[in-house]
Amino acid sequence: MVVQRQVTGQTNPQEELAARLRLLQELSGRGVRALARDTGLSSSSLSRYLSGQSAPPWTAVLALCRLVKRDPRPLRPLWERTASPLPAPPKTSRQVHPPSPPAGEPRPPRNDLPRDVPDFTGRQAALAAVLAAVEDSRVVAIDGMAGVGKTCLAVHAAHGLTAGYPDAQLYVDLHGFTAGRDPLDPDAALRTLLAALDVPSEKIPQEGGIEPLAACWRSELAHRRAVVVLDNAVDADQVRPLLPGAGPSVALITSRNRMLGLDEVPPVSLDVLTTQESAELLARASGDPGGSEGRLARDPESAAEVLRLCGHLPLALRLAAARLRHRPGWTVGVLVERMAEGAGEFDTAFAMSVRQLDRARRRFFRLLGLFPGSTFDEYAAAALTGMPLRDARETLEDLLDAHLVQQPAVGRYRLHDLVRQHARRAATEHDSPAELEQALLRLFDYYVHAAAAADAAVSYLSLSNEVSVGPPPADLPSFAGKHAALYWFGTEYANLMAVFEAAAAAGADAHVCELPRVMRAFFARRCGTTHLNVLFERSLIAAQRLGDPLHLAEAHSDLGFARYNAGRMAEAGAAYEAAARLVSEAGATRSGAELTMRRGYLLWDEGDVEAPLDLFRLAGRQYADSGCPMGAAHATAYEAWALLQLGHREEAARLARAALDVPHADPAWPPTLTARLTLGVAIADDEPDEAIGHLEQALALAREDGHRHNEAWCLHCLAVALRRIGRYDEALACHRRTFALLDELFEEHWKVRFLNGYAETCRLAGLPDEALRLHRHALELAPGLGYRFAEAQAHEGIAAVLAGTDPSTAATHRASAQAILHDLTPQP
Repeated sequence: MVVQRQVTGQTNPQEELAARLRLLQELSGRGVRALARDTGLSSSSLSRYLSGQSAPPWTAVLALCRLVKRDPRPLRPLWERTASPLPAPPKTSRQVHPPSPPAGEPRPPRNDLPRDVPDFTGRQAALAAVLAAVEDSRVVAIDGMAGVGKTCLAVHAAHGLTAGYPDAQLYVDLHGFTAGRDPLDPDAALRTLLAALDVPSEKIPQEGGIEPLAACWRSELAHRRAVVVLDNAVDADQVRPLLPGAGPSVALITSRNRMLGLDEVPPVSLDVLTTQESAELLARASGDPGGSEGRLARDPESAAEVLRLCGHLPLALRLAAARLRHRPGWTVGVLVERMAEGAGEFDTAFAMSVRQLDRARRRFFRLLGLFPGSTFDEYAAAALTGMPLRDARETLEDLLDAHLVQQPAVGRYRLHDLVRQHARRAATEHDSPAELEQALLRLFDYYVHAAAAADAAVSYLSLSNEVSVGPPPADLPSFAGKHAALYWFGTEYANLMAVFEAAAAAGADAHVCELPRVMRAFFARRCGTTHLNVLFERSLIAAQRLGDPLHLAEAHSDLGFARYNAGRMAEAGAAYEAAARLVSEAGATRSGAELTMRRGYLLWDEGDVEAPLDLFRLAGRQYADSGCPMGAAHATAYEAWALLQLGHREEAARLARAALDVPHADPAWPPTLTARLTLGVAIADDEPDEAIGHLEQALALAREDGHRHNEAWCLHCLAVALRRIGRYDEALACHRRTFALLDELFEEHWKVRFLNGYAETCRLAGLPDEALRLHRHALELAPGLGYRFAEAQAHEGIAAVLAGTDPSTAATHRASAQAILHDLTPQP
């Protein structure tokens, strides 16, 4: 056979053939470019063959087999079964991120496990102990010193368990000992794990602390057979909420500390490798043929010294072995001499590997140690180091060959914690503080500009793509559309938050102001309101330090909008007032128009029935004056909505049609959605078929857009139109779906917008008791949230329900409603 190790889990012959070819590469001990050179193939074609992107010609398979002296004949049947080639990626320096799979299409089981090392050596007793602990307790904690191979053992064991746990194989780095960043808090870890299981954001609790999140995680695992690797934990408190509860799923924990606080979890402690295991690993990883002909056998004293300098630690041994493998002219004695020049067990191996690089690549490696997030792509690496994208891509390949960078997934890179520490130390020794500061600022600039580009692709009406931080980098990712942009946001979310924290720590106040602004559309679709409020609170503090009127006005406005969406009306009003005082000073017409719209939303929900209409009209003029026709259409759509609520149905319908006539590439663009809802409700009595058509189309657009709050709004409007047509059963079904969705969103304050409409449908459908319950629920919510108009509607609704059975109580509620409306009506 070509290889002795069985390859399993491939989804098609082409992927299985790629896996077999990667094993041939491992046997060769060469990187991609060296392998391409020695086989006469192009490195780009070889990369596609090894990754499964395209099927190789038989001549390429023959060349690889000849190089490693393996019989190619067993691969012939597999080669003949390969599917037609996959298209090669576009030859462009601008990466187009793929969209997420279409809604409703089943996804394959998630497998986030890092690649299993091909030279796994020794650890038979430890591996048996891990598997026995999983069998008995479903959880095991692997502890030991840095570099001893905890992650390697956990990942190896997890790969072996995959067949018995087919529903998901998850991996999360908890960063318990990552230089330059805090350990991942359980809240963020749970949200990452739940997202990996494709749990919809509306099912994930947004408030209540860690316990509801942990309960949600345990519930999701209860009906799955999943294996979860919780790597690099700092202590028991960090990892305890992440453990599975009832059900078959298992977890493997690694930590440099013993998990003394997890009495119920059996520990497996790792020591360094034995001398025999260390020698075997060094030989296998270096490609030494063994026997009397091998370099290690010819100089046993130097070989023993290599083991000593590496401290019998697998990570250091692999780094040393990589030097031997790629330096066929070296003796083991030369290796010892180079290692002895280092400063310590790890630094000797790391520094030796770094010294093989040229000056530019050494600087590139050092600056990677500053990266504040987890995995990164070539764009971020290019921005951090100031290197052109193509050069950054090639340098990352060199660092991969030198075992200084890891590639956990295609297009994603990371530094091992110990390598990161070495890189950071080297950067402080060799680069000036000014150079390090500039590197971080380039990275901050990159993430703000990339997020702004993604925000613009989401087609959400905002000004957030007009950022004022440093100049955009030469290379930015491009996005084919909204779904590709949201996919990028999801992939980079942890890094965006890490960059926000790093910018705050570095005093980069402009970046702290800008980054949350360019993430608003993503938060509206994928996250709750709680975290966004926290981010904008910190943005406001940064804006106050900057003292720039525009930054300060936008920070107050954004915080107000976050407060509004969280149902904190009084705080939203105070923030808007502060913003209004600064907008004219800043001279920012478009920011002023955005603020005018937001004040209109707030006043309407608080019960003012005249001022919002004037504000929406003013915003339309402001947008038009600033040369923003899309903004003017947005204001027109909301003017139509306000007129509809005031009973001016014909005028509302006319303005809604005018807003719909403004072209836009995205059918789910908010003004389009608002105009369709307004038109559908306005013409329901006269043109029921057209009305329902508009409303159902709006609902489909909201669902396709992934904006669940808008979906609830569309369902409510559809219910109102169905009620006006007299289709009460269908209207009630829509109302029930609205509130089921709001329950999933964990946004209780949104219900006050729809309770009275639901109650009115119940009253007309002959369900007075249910109507009373819903109106009274509105009365409970509205005063605390500041929804005075909803409070008046609830009193009016109760009066209507009780008019025939309890006229005295009905009169009391009617008087209360009139008193509230009198307070809300401007007095002459």
